[in-house]
Amino acid sequence: MSGVVITGWSATSPAGVGRAALADRLATVVGTAAAGDARPVGVAASTTPGGAWPVEPPPATPVDVTALSDEPLPTPTGHALVDFDVRAHLGRKGTSFYDRATALAVVACGDALRDAAVEVDDTNRSRLGVVLGTSLGSFRSTSDYTRETLVQDKPYLVNPVLFPNTVMNCAAGQAAIRYGLRGVNATVATGPLAFLDALRYGTNAIARGYVDAMLVGAVEEFSPHRAWTTWLTGQPGRSTPTGEAAAVFLLTRADRPDWAGPRREAEVLALTTGYGPGGGPAADQALTGCVTRAVRRAGVEPADISCVLTGETDPDDTDEYAPACAALGHVPARLRVSRLFGRCDAATGGLALASFLASEPPEPAPRLALLTGRSPDGGTAAAIVRGWPGAGASDR
Repeated sequence: MSGVVITGWSATSPAGVGRAALADRLATVVGTAAAGDARPVGVAASTTPGGAWPVEPPPATPVDVTALSDEPLPTPTGHALVDFDVRAHLGRKGTSFYDRATALAVVACGDALRDAAVEVDDTNRSRLGVVLGTSLGSFRSTSDYTRETLVQDKPYLVNPVLFPNTVMNCAAGQAAIRYGLRGVNATVATGPLAFLDALRYGTNAIARGYVDAMLVGAVEEFSPHRAWTTWLTGQPGRSTPTGEAAAVFLLTRADRPDWAGPRREAEVLALTTGYGPGGGPAADQALTGCVTRAVRRAGVEPADISCVLTGETDPDDTDEYAPACAALGHVPARLRVSRLFGRCDAATGGLALASFLASEPPEPAPRLALLTGRSPDGGTAAAIVRGWPGAGASDR
């Protein structure tokens, strides 16, 4: 795992398109939180010098999302990039049949390539791959296509052009087509763990020599289908609003100057996975074990980890934070991106890493972050990333 670096990234989120938009949103909310010292119950300030967040930002206010669908929604508000228009970023050609998840991901992939200053041509396209995490692709595309096969007149007059959107690897495939990437192409559909699993897949592909660089990310779209799922599975009246995002990072080996270039923003030091059958205490123990192994493999001191980036969504949820703190032996700062961008499911981990890199540290020194993930069936994962100075907003 050691030696895999991030040289560029981008995110398409409710904050806007690109890293600058995300950095601006974080600067605003973190400043607001610091001014009011609005720390939620159970969330401590970092005990480590140079912690990224002195207090956890307050929940962001959801926006009106009714313009995104003619179908009924459980609530008229959510966290989405309402004015997103894929043609404004990619043009009309080839985008007419993109669903929302594909559009968000393809835009983020292209922006990440530009941010890393990578020019794709015949000399390198076969050594550059893509892996994206998701829950099940575009829930809306799959559901709508299936419905069409039931309601259309026989012989089931469904538009065949829409069929590719129903498969989970649509976004990764379209990104490869758009940018001419012929390296490893994969999709990891593991829900809350999807980004960390995609990160593991991508670093393994690089370490084993299958590719020289990988676009690694995750995507989740806003749709009535996901909004209803969030509403029906959350706590009544307390469910975190549905969100959407695509976060993509360009990874390569540090010893490849032709890919890494002069700017290396972060290094993936370790990534571990585990399983606690049935969830509950068994999953707590599994996550604690993941964190302990990740610290050991990264070769760092637990006390040097300044922040924990968790995928928790409920207001009082500490299912990831508590086991992480137990393994570390101290209480770092915590950031739950669901408070800022809603419930983004598979994209939560990617958005968390992007938020870490986009935040401006109080001191220009390397920072260590712990990313955690946990699924309802007992799956757990943890990653340790070192962010270097200058990884915030870029003018590229």
